[in-house]
Amino acid sequence: MFGIKDDSVFTDFEENELQRPVPRKELNTDGRIIYASQKLKIPKNVAAPVLCDFGSAVHGNQYHSVFIQPKIYRAPEVILGVPWTYSADIWNVGCMIWDIYEGGSLFTGEDPEFERYRSRAHLAEMINLLGPPPPSLLFQGQLTDKFFSKEGSFLAPDLLTDRVPLEERETTLDGKGEREAFLRFMRKMLQWEPGKRSSAKELAEDEWIHSHM
Repeated sequence: MFGIKDDSVFTDFEENELQRPVPRKELNTDGRIIYASQKLKIPKNVAAPVLCDFGSAVHGNQYHSVFIQPKIYRAPEVILGVPWTYSADIWNVGCMIWDIYEGGSLFTGEDPEFERYRSRAHLAEMINLLGPPPPSLLFQGQLTDKFFSKEGSFLAPDLLTDRVPLEERETTLDGKGEREAFLRFMRKMLQWEPGKRSSAKELAEDEWIHSHM
């Protein structure tokens, strides 16, 4: 979605609705009114993009187990079948911010054997970045045995490489202070254990965020 600077499209929309009201119906259950869709003109001046996706929105104060998120942004608990909540979105945000600032995806999930995304390849990339996942996380996963042995060994070792942490992958930012602040910010989100990730409120108060406001 995009913000708009040319709000005349809304004025036209309002005028059309006043002159030619669209069909509508009232729900008997709760009195809400549902309106038929109406075309909206394309604005001449488009402003900054607005990230939004409520198509799969659920209450975050509950735990869920269905697959969510675009594949390369998928949190480890989602892949492993561990019940997830708000903290899965925090992982998602971390991956997206990295992509914006570094100009490339932190994870691809590309499996060379199948030449397409596979969850095992995605997990291997996470291990190559963060090291092995903690046993406490693996123990909770309904799908853990697809990827790890009972002893916690990864079942696709050929996909593993030497560990390359965030510090060695960051190549864009100038200035030692900003770079270190950015990496600290990223580590608050990119954690194996959901409980160790910062909340959205905590991230909003981060020093790196405030340095750009």
